[in-house]
Formats: sequence, structure tokens, C-alpha cells
Amino acid sequence: MGQRIFVLTQTDEEVVVGACFDRQEVVLNDGLPIDVVIDFSSDEGCREAVRIASQHHASLLVGTTALTAPSRDLLRLYANEAAVMVCANTSLGVAVTRHLAREAARLLVGAGWSVDIVETHHHRKVDAPSGTAIAIASSLEEGGMPVAADCIHAIRAGDTVGEHEIRLAGPFERITITHDAVSRDLFAMGAIRAAKWLKNKAPGMYSIEDSMRAAPLERPAV
Repeated sequence: MGQRIFVLTQTDEEVVVGACFDRQEVVLNDGLPIDVVIDFSSDEGCREAVRIASQHHASLLVGTTALTAPSRDLLRLYANEAAVMVCANTSLGVAVTRHLAREAARLLVGAGWSVDIVETHHHRKVDAPSGTAIAIASSLEEGGMPVAADCIHAIRAGDTVGEHEIRLAGPFERITITHDAVSRDLFAMGAIRAAKWLKNKAPGMYSIEDSMRAAPLERPAV
């Protein structure tokens, strides 16, 4: 993800990369102010990202999943000082999928419907279920349809970038909502877009949906 974000910023005139951080720091533009720190790493890396963001008084975008409670507490604490966005998935399509899931649950709750979430990722992905699957389950619960833990199914196989399927089953009918990621670039593009939005925002915790509401998609002229 870090590599793809870096590559895509090279053709974006609104973004300049100040530094890249891996296990070692590689400074690209020494002395350049850092407005936003983007983190796609690990639980430990996320805590380091908070330190770096605090050092530069920068906003912080965290796309790392499977965060521990101490890391989440640290993020909430830093949100008192700067703008923080924690998102399991930076894809615009996933945000829309979560919205559809919430609305479907709201309309179907109490009508005898059940729900399962099936997510598939490449065999190298460590956490299961995925952070996106958990986020989708949260959206369904917000709509009034809780998802039992044994109804979230994780598949780790091949080189699948990411596929999430919501299966709603009712009397004599089925509804399926699917999001299929075909390239990691969509997450990188989403992260860059969210980082632009997060720059200079007031301290607080933000969601990817907040950035969508602030900048709705343009509709073609009729």
C-alpha cells in the first residue's frame, strides 16, 4: 500500500510526499512541512505513526486493521490534538456498500431475514475476518440487524485483492450485495483523497463517510 500511494502521488499535483517511513525512515524532501500522515502498517506501526504525526502536528489517516485496544485509545487521545481518521477500508465503493447494508437491514429487520457476510482475500492476509467485514457487520447492526460472529466467513486463497459479499436470506427470496476490489490502487487512491480532505481539519475523530458527505460525486448534466 505504501508503495502504491507513493507511486500515485507522483502524478498528483496537489500532493507532495515529505517522507516515507518503513522500518527505517527515508527522507525525500528534508525540511518540508508534513500536513497529514498516512499509516498502512501494523498495530505497532500505528502507534509509531501517532508519534510521527504528533511530532509534526499533522493530521493522521490510519488504514491499518486489527488494532488493539491500547492503540485505539491512543488514537482517540491524539484526536484531541489533531484530525484523525480511522478507516478499515478507504474505498469509495466499500463506503457505499456499507450504506446499502445499513439501509437493507433497516428495511428488512423483523421480517424474518437472516444475514451472512463472506469475505475473500489473498492467502497472505493475517487477520480474519477482515476489518472491512467487521465494518460491514457494524453497519448492518446500525440498521437493526446484528451479525453473529459465526455468520462472518473468511476465505484466504490465491491472490484475491479483496471481495466482500453480504447475503440476505428471507422467505422465498435472496438479496446479495457484493463489492469486489480488482486492484490495490483503489485503496491507495481513496487514501490520498481522504488525506487531502483531512488536511487542516479541526481536531476530532472522522470517518471515510464524513469525507464523502463533504464532497458528493458530481452528477452528469442531463
